[in-house]
Amino acid sequence: MQAAALRALEFDRVRELVASRALTSLARARLLALEPHPAAADVRAALDLTLEAVAFEQHGGSLDIHAPDDLDTSLAVLQIDGQPLEPLALLGLARLLESVDRVAAAASRRAGSALAGIADGAATFTDETAAVTRAIEPTGDISDRASGALRDIRTALRQQRGRLRTALDQLARHRDHAKYLQDQIVTDRNGRYVLVVRAEHRDAIPGLVHGSSTSGASLYLEPLATVALNNEVVALVEREKAEIHRILCALTDAFRARGGDLDATIEAAVQFDVLRAKVDLARRVDGIAPALTTDNRLEFLGARHPLLIPAVRDLAGRDDRAGVHPVASDLTLAPPAGALVISGPNTGGKTVALKAFGLLALMAQSGLLIPAEAGSRFTPFRTVFADIGDAQSIAASLSTFSAHVARLVHVERTLALPALVLLDEVGSGTDPLEGGALGAAIIDHFRRRGALVVATTHDDAIKSYAATTDGVVTAGFGFHPETYAPTYRLLYGSPGRSLALEIAERLGMPAGVIADARSRLSGRESLLAAHLAQLDHAMATVAIEREQVAEARAASAADRQRLFEKEARLVEREAVLRRRLDDRVNEKLREARTEVDRIVGTLRERADVLARDAEQRAARGATLSTGDVGALRAEARGALGAVAAALSADAPADDAALTTPPAVGDAVFVASLNAEGVVRGVSGKQIDVDVRGKRLRTRLADLRRRAPGEARADRREARRSGPAHIQVAAAAQAGATRDLVLVGQTVDQALDRAGKFLDDALLADERRLRVVHGHGTGRLRDALTAFFRDHPLVAKVSAAADNEGGRGATIVELKD
Repeated sequence: MQAAALRALEFDRVRELVASRALTSLARARLLALEPHPAAADVRAALDLTLEAVAFEQHGGSLDIHAPDDLDTSLAVLQIDGQPLEPLALLGLARLLESVDRVAAAASRRAGSALAGIADGAATFTDETAAVTRAIEPTGDISDRASGALRDIRTALRQQRGRLRTALDQLARHRDHAKYLQDQIVTDRNGRYVLVVRAEHRDAIPGLVHGSSTSGASLYLEPLATVALNNEVVALVEREKAEIHRILCALTDAFRARGGDLDATIEAAVQFDVLRAKVDLARRVDGIAPALTTDNRLEFLGARHPLLIPAVRDLAGRDDRAGVHPVASDLTLAPPAGALVISGPNTGGKTVALKAFGLLALMAQSGLLIPAEAGSRFTPFRTVFADIGDAQSIAASLSTFSAHVARLVHVERTLALPALVLLDEVGSGTDPLEGGALGAAIIDHFRRRGALVVATTHDDAIKSYAATTDGVVTAGFGFHPETYAPTYRLLYGSPGRSLALEIAERLGMPAGVIADARSRLSGRESLLAAHLAQLDHAMATVAIEREQVAEARAASAADRQRLFEKEARLVEREAVLRRRLDDRVNEKLREARTEVDRIVGTLRERADVLARDAEQRAARGATLSTGDVGALRAEARGALGAVAAALSADAPADDAALTTPPAVGDAVFVASLNAEGVVRGVSGKQIDVDVRGKRLRTRLADLRRRAPGEARADRREARRSGPAHIQVAAAAQAGATRDLVLVGQTVDQALDRAGKFLDDALLADERRLRVVHGHGTGRLRDALTAFFRDHPLVAKVSAAADNEGGRGATIVELKD
């Protein structure tokens, strides 16, 4: 690819933006040098790798690499034998390698993937990094844990400094010396502990002078009595430095000894970092990977210029068009067409579209996802040529027109297919008649050579060529038919008008000038302009209507989505009710089992008593009365009958079970809900039933055909059977109050009643409920609030107003 074309299409700006998202300097340098792949196989591999990285991060993976600022310097130091890395450089290198190990471990789990292939190239440095983090503190200080020798030296150094300070403190406090000191302090001067003595008393204390204060009023004096102690401290300090140097050399040499592994791991780190930057751009532009073809086509659907997308402009630090999104257009040129001529008003978007054709192709061939829609596809190009902008060269003594021609001559000599040739205002800069003829000939020449050609123009001769030549298509940018404001939408099939006079008039050009200009147009030109204006007006109107239709379709799709979501919520509520009903049945069965166990235990105790009584009577020659045995049997039957009655009281009669689908409008009984309903729809063995205004779908086997009078009588009988009923019948709960009072309840009791209360409220079509729990310690209120917030039927939970109980009550609103 020609460097000039990459600059003209602003590919260098894209590279700079992607590089700015890299964490390591090595990855930034690689991205700044990013070049499009000419071979389709390489393009496919690069795009697939980026897609894989996007999926990796979408599924919770992370490509973040710890990037020390001085990585380049550290790698250079490692090439010098015997040169140790600084402590913070060692820490940075260790953290980089640890982060590569984490990323590689996660990538390796995607067996057979390209990411796993990169991970395979990375080595682990567990021992080396552990040694660094053990020896060096996060601040860069060398830890006492670095070596036993260092720990011993520092222990001796602390002890020696303690003895030295004690000796100096004693000298400073001695009455014969105190009067000569500026301050009774011990300080450090050039690594030796000294006293601060007044300059006029220099000879009062024998010792060595290590300097004076800025004013010269004080001297830093090392008393002769402490010289030996100071010498020992200095010697220990030197030993400490030597040991630290040895430790740093050993840590550095551990990495240096594995130079090959280190290079491979750094390479993996750079590749991960490059992919991370590409993923970041893909997210910002909502990018896709276009399909690749071999039939010389370019189809970027719903394409947007990446440098105009707000998230990318934010990255570049530009807020001049904050929040303004570029208009998406289909950029297409496909067989049998080989050339596209774009015309239209200035500031209408022609050059932006021309650049987008080339820039999106360059991005895709570099493994970058592009801002376009699914279904986009193109043929990778070996040559991308762009003649855009003013090419005047004073140094080369070339005018604008001559410079354009020189570039075209050069590309004609070096053209390699497949090729994309982009020409902005082709044939301009010279006599309009000759320029138009030359422009049309240039387009046709490159088209016949097999290149895809996209050109912009205002020239009528080139527009006429495009409209009358097979294999050439026209397109124009639309504008508002009344205001002539550009719509930035590319309309295929019709040349766009330049609208020079209309735009000049809109921008404030005097009316007299506009009128004079129109009068200078020839009759043929005026007639052609009028016909084009009519055609453009019609096409602009069609474009507006098409946009309105698209908006209506989008609104319709949104309505359908809302209906689907509402149906899904209803299905979820039905499932919740069924689960709660099952929970109640299971709870009742557990209670019944417990009661049966209690009854059996009681009967066994009674039987044991009767057995002992029988033995005693048998010893006396008497017999057990049949009355006692009968009483025991009657008691057992009565107790078990009570349990059975409690269980059966809530079960609807199984009479008139449906074996064939009912008709729409039939009254039925839903066994699982113990509620009456009306059939609203039949689909095989799936029946839609309206239960108190709620449309539910159930199975045919769940329905019973019961007369309304019988159902009401059964429910009255069930209520008379005691408090053990477990049905969730809408009719039985029709009188349920919107208030639930839980004052004095335990948390478990309250939560159980609250769940049942929500089910009853839903069937009774209540939407706003008040739960009264009192003030107390707040534990019951907190438990209820957490329960309601997690409940799938609840839309909102809030504290009650003062007139509704204040903090002693909670308001619960159910979903529609």
